[in-house]
Amino acid sequence: MQPGIDEYIHRHISPEPEYLRRIDRLTNLRLVNGRMCSGHTQGRLLKMLTAMIRPRHVLELGTFSGYSALCMAEALEEDASLDTVEVCDELEDFIRENLSSSPYGNKVRLHIGNALDVMRQWDDGHFDLIFIDADKRHYVDYFNRCRDIIAPGGFIIADNTLWDGHVLEPDTRSPQTKGIMAFNDAVAADPDFETVMIPLRDGLTILRKIKP
Repeated sequence: MQPGIDEYIHRHISPEPEYLRRIDRLTNLRLVNGRMCSGHTQGRLLKMLTAMIRPRHVLELGTFSGYSALCMAEALEEDASLDTVEVCDELEDFIRENLSSSPYGNKVRLHIGNALDVMRQWDDGHFDLIFIDADKRHYVDYFNRCRDIIAPGGFIIADNTLWDGHVLEPDTRSPQTKGIMAFNDAVAADPDFETVMIPLRDGLTILRKIKP
């Protein structure tokens, strides 16, 4: 995009809540790869999509600093909840600090562990919305499990599906890029889902389960 377009967008969308601004700043100060934080534009989109879907049960794979979880939790109705899974136990204290700083943190349940292991506890059709933003090498594995635990009519949102344009490199040796490319091919060929891809930031794919 043209230089300055991010700033222009930020001035013309709903403002970023102060506690999220603080989390974004702390994420970039304390953590390696702070750019992995969803940030203002994507965060407001996640909040709006959640409000439109009106899910009772939400699952996030890849908590990182908790920013995206809180964006979705902000839009949840009173009886709804969000489960988020983070594999790095060294982030736990930082995540819980950020959750406690938000008025919506009480709607979020944090699980520390391998996502595929944690996902075994939920029955088929349990979730109305799933956000995938974890280890890119396992995106197809996550999707295969999500196919079962997402309810009919439910939505799956996957982040980083353009992967800085590396998806256009067919001879890549990067396992992360290969994982993203395999996921993109799998969802595009799956007749049980309606799929769109948005070129926002690093690519955002939205799927709706159209078959039981």
